[in-house]
Amino acid sequence: MFARVLSCAVVGLDGALVEVEIDITRAQLPAITVVGLPDTAVQESRERVRSAIRNSGLAWPVNNRITVNLAPADLRKEGPAYDLPIALGILIASGQVVAEVEDAVFIGELALTGDVRPVRGVLPMAMTAAAQGRRRAFVPPDNAAEAALVQGLTVYPVPSLAALAAHLNEAQQLTPQPPTRAAGEDPLAAQVTDFADIVGQEHVKRALEVAAAGGHNVVMKGPPGSGKTLLARAVPGILPPLTSGEAMEVTRIYSVAGLLGPGTGLIATRPFRSPHHTISNAGLVGGGSVPRPGEITLAHRGVLFLDELLEFDPHVLEMLRQPLEDKTVTISRARQAVTFPASFMLCAALNPCPCGYLGDPERACTCPPALVSRYQRRLSGPLMDRIDLFVDVPRVPIEKLTAAAPGEPSERVRERVAAAREIQDRRFRGSRTSTNAEMTPAEVRDHAQAMLEPAAADLLKRAVERLNLSARAFHRVLKVARTVADLANSEPITAAHMAESIQYRARLD
Repeated sequence: MFARVLSCAVVGLDGALVEVEIDITRAQLPAITVVGLPDTAVQESRERVRSAIRNSGLAWPVNNRITVNLAPADLRKEGPAYDLPIALGILIASGQVVAEVEDAVFIGELALTGDVRPVRGVLPMAMTAAAQGRRRAFVPPDNAAEAALVQGLTVYPVPSLAALAAHLNEAQQLTPQPPTRAAGEDPLAAQVTDFADIVGQEHVKRALEVAAAGGHNVVMKGPPGSGKTLLARAVPGILPPLTSGEAMEVTRIYSVAGLLGPGTGLIATRPFRSPHHTISNAGLVGGGSVPRPGEITLAHRGVLFLDELLEFDPHVLEMLRQPLEDKTVTISRARQAVTFPASFMLCAALNPCPCGYLGDPERACTCPPALVSRYQRRLSGPLMDRIDLFVDVPRVPIEKLTAAAPGEPSERVRERVAAAREIQDRRFRGSRTSTNAEMTPAEVRDHAQAMLEPAAADLLKRAVERLNLSARAFHRVLKVARTVADLANSEPITAAHMAESIQYRARLD
């Protein structure tokens, strides 16, 4: 007796169809064997499937040898998502379920009672199934909302193995999940702060507006308690909403990472990730024996906030250099190499010295000069060259703290940012570039350097000579100037636009 059921695996952020083949033969020594490069979780499915079938009121084939083959055999199979298709294949092969299932995929973990539990990565699996011509997907109820985001696929929430068997035997039909585009909140997003609630720091708000408008990386430097973290948490509130394509990208990443809450549909808010400074290399950029996305991929299309930047391990920070430049990260292992997207806006905060009060007018620094120099050197020159804006965040005077007048709300800032992004959308239409920060050298030449007014070109030349800017920093000054001009709805880049861009190149010392 033989049966074939389709399931799906996740490779990186993509799905891959897996054929679950079941062969049942008579044998004096009953056994069940799983082959096809399964990991421990898949091997353990033998016990879960046996108990689930028995506890669902169905019959386990006795006095038989059951062979389960997961094809293709050279693709690593991991996780409990194969429980449901293995159990269904056994039921079909033993004659307890009679149905045509060639156009369907089955995904889900089984409890010993036969209930179907959620698994991660259902969205890319469903996308692959639809792309490969499958028309039905049977998934856990908690994963049905994300699977229903895929057009052309009828999604059935499966509460239990018994319910699936009854549906396929046409005894009691399951209700399909309605197609949905309902927006869900970022499961780990911090509460967004409104600019109106932040007193003072108008020049920092302006710098963050420029950074948000062009997708630039920004570092804020100042003493403890000056509002750096509060300002960073306000950045998602001034970013434009995700487009439908970006929202699908983010939702797929969070699905693979297992961070979608039960019943979550499309994520419509830009991610805001704030890892602790004790994070490892793999935690930040991704990794593991089977590569998993790290924080920089979870921040894709959103904000990666690194608080106390100089407290991070320098080796961990250096891992950011390639993703900041290429907007992707490739993780190579012996079995496979996986490329994850990493197009994020880096927002970092740091103290100027270990005690935090270097240059503070109200409190004296207690750090020896050698200690200060060693502390600031934890951020390397090549990494600093990849930062577009450096902003000082001074202590807020008591007069401003006690003022009752609110500042400009984030909604108004977001309107200006969205208008600048629309200009960039028109400028880069048809190319892979989406923001000024992503411009290639040729695009910098055509859209920034060629648009300099004579006074702006002269100012840039003097800045390069006096600040000893590298070629990368030179291009980044031009990119920021282009963004400042876009915020002013100006095609040419004037001397005022260039002056504002140059002032953001201040170093840490």
